[in-house]
Amino acid sequence: MLRALGLGDLLAGVPALRGLRRAFPAHEVVLAAPGGLREAVAAVDAVDRLFPAEAPARGVPSLRAWTEAPPDVAVDLHGNGPASRDALAALRPGRLLAFAGPHAPGEPQPRWRPDEHERARWCRLLEVYGIAADPADLRLPPPAEPSPAPGAVVVHPGANAAARRWPAERYAAVVAELRASGRDVVISGGPGDEEQVADLAARTGVPVHQNLPYQRFAALIAHASALLSADTGPAHLAVAYATPSVTLFGPVAPALWGPPPDARHLALHHPSPPADPNAPTPDPTLLRITPNEVTTALTTLPPPTPAPHPPPPTSQTGT
Repeated sequence: MLRALGLGDLLAGVPALRGLRRAFPAHEVVLAAPGGLREAVAAVDAVDRLFPAEAPARGVPSLRAWTEAPPDVAVDLHGNGPASRDALAALRPGRLLAFAGPHAPGEPQPRWRPDEHERARWCRLLEVYGIAADPADLRLPPPAEPSPAPGAVVVHPGANAAARRWPAERYAAVVAELRASGRDVVISGGPGDEEQVADLAARTGVPVHQNLPYQRFAALIAHASALLSADTGPAHLAVAYATPSVTLFGPVAPALWGPPPDARHLALHHPSPPADPNAPTPDPTLLRITPNEVTTALTTLPPPTPAPHPPPPTSQTGT
């Protein structure tokens, strides 16, 4: 399977990955994805092995480093092609599942829908090929690693594009209200978030957890009382661990990337026409969200409760 994107993309693809695992219980399931996601991929119970593959700006990576036998099945979970489909076709798989054609005679011809939610999109692709996949099958078991701040509200101000970065002064206003109400608050950040984290820390004086190892970061999110973030990877991690969350949406609507219907996960968004998610300045729609809206949303979240987790998909029994 090719899905050489980021953490949020990996987690949004979990339902499809589990569908494939169940459909091919005797096969080794290999995911072509960035090497930096190795620990995250290992936490997904539907993948046997990661094959390192990535390209700048969410592009399609070359798979020429694959020197093993052609795969029995190749699945394009990366995009609508044709570049991603062609990268897999070059491996000469026995069967290729993809939105982009050409499709073999007698094969289904799935159609890409630009207004479809990301989780539903890949499950529908598989269903067209007769493979059952449930978009709601997205929970992960909690990590064994202890949290560095159990029970805290985690505020994650970073995002990989300025269009999705809510201003630090607004995050700071929310943090001040949370602390005044007696809540413990910490700030988290990953690579590339240093400026946003430092700005918010200087405004609030709350503890910072920056660039944690993946398992430690996952534990921070899994055992938080709530997560406040933009539409970025940690928001998907909160959904995977059933951690109550408030996610701020701007250029991309929650109908495309938001959490599932669940009182534990609130998506704040002022409807507007789609905009560039990679723009160099904060999206005007995102800026319409006020600190008061965010504080109110956080106070209405239910307390954390463990979410039911389905049995893991059948593991590999052959190659």
